Amino acid sequence: MKNIKVIIFDAYGTLFDVNSAAEKCKNKIGDKWEPFANYWRTIQLEYTWLRSLMNRHEDFWKITEESLDKSMKVFQIDILMKNELLDLYRVLSTFPEVKETLKKLKAKKYKLVILSNGTPSLLKELVSSNNLDNIFDDVMSVEEVKIYKPHPNVYNIPVKKYQFEKNQFAYLSANTWDVSAAGNFGFNSVWVNRNKNIFDNLDYKPTIEIKNLSYLNNLI
Repeated sequence: MKNIKVIIFDAYGTLFDVNSAAEKCKNKIGDKWEPFANYWRTIQLEYTWLRSLMNRHEDFWKITEESLDKSMKVFQIDILMKNELLDLYRVLSTFPEVKETLKKLKAKKYKLVILSNGTPSLLKELVSSNNLDNIFDDVMSVEEVKIYKPHPNVYNIPVKKYQFEKNQFAYLSANTWDVSAAGNFGFNSVWVNRNKNIFDNLDYKPTIEIKNLSYLNNLI
């Protein structure tokens, strides 16, 4: 990738491990902690898409709580654990390579941006709890446009601010649908395929696929 001015990162699943909240409670939840975490994430995403289609926007924290309610019922998890899980979701852990990779990119003078479904307050807390306060030039939320990814209006938020051509943005996500949406929008879209998944058929195939973010330093 050449002539890149801005590197945009998805937050949940790309920088921050969405399963880390449930994992920290695995002694209480038991062996079902991982399928429970995956189900919670699936329902959370489904609710964002459904609310966007229904034009019934609610912020990401409310959706996270509502999807947790359903997931706890499905997996028969003690409702008394709800607040503990939500508190842990506010301070999700980064993936192991994230901090070092971001520091190296920052040293190369790229503009580093988060573009996320999360609310501004949620994202601020995630960045702060992981000691990333001085890394990002901007932390952008879908709350600016009141609709969730993969709507094009979301990807236009950084373009509107920075006024660069779309091909001067690199966009990284672990979510295949997010990679497709950003690529179709016109960004240089990179798939962070941590789990050896199969890419979706959504009219876009990423030209670049990496195992984790550390490989980005060799691309830019």
